[in-house]
Amino acid sequence: MIEFVRNVRLWFAPAEAREDGETPDYRFSLANERTFLAWLRTALALIGGGFAVDQFLPDLRWAWRVGLALALLAAGVLCSLRAVNHWVRCEQAMRRGEDLPVSRFPALLSLVVAVVAVAMVMVVLVGWEG
Repeated sequence: MIEFVRNVRLWFAPAEAREDGETPDYRFSLANERTFLAWLRTALALIGGGFAVDQFLPDLRWAWRVGLALALLAAGVLCSLRAVNHWVRCEQAMRRGEDLPVSRFPALLSLVVAVVAVAMVMVVLVGWEG
C-alpha cells in the first residue's frame, strides 16, 4: 500500500523519479511514454463507447443500456488510472535496472471488453427491446 501511495505522488511529480537510480536510454523512456499514450487512447475509446451505448441506443431496455454503458465507462476509468501507474512503475524499473513490472490488467480489460461484446451480440440477436 505504501508503494502505491508513493507511485500516486509520482504521478504529479515525475521529476522526483530522477532521484532514483540512473537515467535510462531516452529511447526506452519515449517507448514507455508511447505505451502510456496508447493506454490513454484505449481509455478514451472505452469512455466514448460507454457514452455511445447510453446515447444512441434509447430503445434498448434501461438495465441493459445502463449496464453496458457503465461497464465500458468503468473500464475506461480503470484503464486511464492503470496507464499512469504503469508508466511510473516502468520508469522506476528502468532507472533501477530492474525487470519491467508485470500486470494482469490487460487480461482483465480483455475479459471485460469480451463480456460487453457478447452482451452486445445478444442484444443484436434478440432485438433492441429484448
